[in-house]
Amino acid sequence: MLVAVNGIRLFVDVENAGLVPAGDAMREKPALLLLHGGPGFDHSAFKPLFAGLSDVAQVIYVDHRGNGRSEDGDRSAWTLAQWGDDVKGLCDALGLVRPIVLGMSWGGYVAQSYATRYPDHPGKLVLVSTAARVDFPAIFERFGQLGGPDVARIAETYWTAPTAERRAEYFRTCVPFYRRRPVDPARLRRVLMRDDTALHFNGPGNEQGRMDFRPALGRVRCPVLVMAGEHDPLVPPSVSEALVAALPPDRVRFECVADCGHDLFGDAPELAFGLLREFIATA
Repeated sequence: MLVAVNGIRLFVDVENAGLVPAGDAMREKPALLLLHGGPGFDHSAFKPLFAGLSDVAQVIYVDHRGNGRSEDGDRSAWTLAQWGDDVKGLCDALGLVRPIVLGMSWGGYVAQSYATRYPDHPGKLVLVSTAARVDFPAIFERFGQLGGPDVARIAETYWTAPTAERRAEYFRTCVPFYRRRPVDPARLRRVLMRDDTALHFNGPGNEQGRMDFRPALGRVRCPVLVMAGEHDPLVPPSVSEALVAALPPDRVRFECVADCGHDLFGDAPELAFGLLREFIATA
């Protein structure tokens, strides 16, 4: 369905009921709002894995503006501030109170924008395979460690000066190192890909290179679960540690998962979903 938010319509899908019978009463499950990676992707990578959380949460998917099936709006509004405002606006439109917001990869940037702009709104925050500030040299070094100098060179060529041609080469050569386990090719084919959105945001000269949430993360007031993969080429351990260090120490839990890359839920689904389930259930 399409939901009107901040002057555009966002594509939203809902996995299950939020209010369910429980004996002689009705039980309200928490809303788990999933923010997909990219930019330039859609929510489809969450399906069908996250449907398994239907017993503990109402799972809500959204395509960000300029991504997937959502409307573009004015491209000057393709910013983390606007994407963060859209999360709050969507929650208002759907009547979501104290949602659990999970941001994966680039969706984690959006989640940080939302949580630092509206610190009293989220009930809980989950930041998966994401950064408060991108460390490009560390990315190139990690790709070199995982794939050798040619892979590091292709990663550096794309991230320092993104173009559609370099992005295609990056996807062929570097993206396979995102995971420790093979990915189902059908899963990749299902994704609605938008190169223009990625090229608008990615790289040191664009907002990706300018963003730094570390000074603002101290405002976060809800419990936060940070999850990272030990072998993630995009978010090396030092980057995850810097994100965790910027959050209030009494509110953050950090889990670095061994033998995992960027896609934790693909590389170690039982462990990753177990951690997420425990966090959802914790008061």
